[in-house]
Amino acid sequence: MNKHIILLPGDGIGKEIMESAKQILNAVAGEFGHHFTLHEHLIGGAAIDQNNTPLPEATIEACQEADAILLGAVGGEKWDGLPAEKQPEKGLLGIRKELGLFANLRPIKGFPSLLYASPLKEHIIDGSDILIIRELTGGLYFGQPSERLENGDAVVDTLYYHRDEMERIIDKAFQSARLRHNHLTSVDKANVLESSRMWREIVSEKSSEYPDVVVEHELVDAAAMKLITQPDQFDVMVTENMFGDILSDEASVLTGSLGMLPSASVRSDGVGLYEPVHGSAPDIAGQGIANPLGTILSVALMLRHSFQMETEAAAVERAVRESLEQGYYTADLDIKHGRPVSTEEMTTAVLDNLSVKSVSDSICNMYV
Repeated sequence: MNKHIILLPGDGIGKEIMESAKQILNAVAGEFGHHFTLHEHLIGGAAIDQNNTPLPEATIEACQEADAILLGAVGGEKWDGLPAEKQPEKGLLGIRKELGLFANLRPIKGFPSLLYASPLKEHIIDGSDILIIRELTGGLYFGQPSERLENGDAVVDTLYYHRDEMERIIDKAFQSARLRHNHLTSVDKANVLESSRMWREIVSEKSSEYPDVVVEHELVDAAAMKLITQPDQFDVMVTENMFGDILSDEASVLTGSLGMLPSASVRSDGVGLYEPVHGSAPDIAGQGIANPLGTILSVALMLRHSFQMETEAAAVERAVRESLEQGYYTADLDIKHGRPVSTEEMTTAVLDNLSVKSVSDSICNMYV
């Protein structure tokens, strides 16, 4: 089975973790008899440096023809002084919008061997398994106008949503809940925001179409508190763009590190963009110590959601879990015993647990 994947390494540690992803893809191809065609393109600060734009047309066109896209990270202090429209992050927001990737899926599942790495007590996080579904192409991040007024002394940002945008992400959440434990928590701020009141109305209307799914409504501040005090109360959570961004980052404490969290941004036809939740971490770029597991787990999400390769996805996730159980940890995981391993060593451990003797022997793609 031939699949065309666009790689967007981006900035900072993006290039290093993308190398890990390529090795995992090569290993999966060799182990399971697939053919992945990989092409690299520019985004973010790297694209600004070469093309004076965070999202070149060539990148957009390539992604539009792809079966899936894998992103490293974008941004860094080097580009902080640029105008807002030239910021590296505009490349990421832009490609999501261009491709219509409206649903961001962030699974938050703790590994038993990493319970100690969380600042929370182990009995609180043990067994937590949450899927946060975030609307991705509307809300404050895309509302117009967004500008400074009164000679820069006042600002306005607009939170805009159309009913259709809310309906499609809420449908996605109900469908995802059916695939798990039939429990959906909708998060809003309906006691203050009109957009949240509309959101809550739609969730209530949609619930009649999914009578087997138990629905609960939570205000975002209460949900934030419960996420770190009673995470086992949640299964599938759905919310708008900004709330989802904040809550999913907060949930990283359940896993011990942002470096462990994958994400998928998908649309209804299965095309998706996959990326780790962490940023570009320019302070450690080039040192070979970045945690590649968020990216490797994002590869597993790609295999599952875009390619329907459930066996392959489960194999990658199992290899990550076994590597952690064997004592392999990167520095961000606050190791209690032993020494931290490098990005390359962690990747090798995962590859070994995929039963790949030699990555070079398993390469069966055309990498350009």
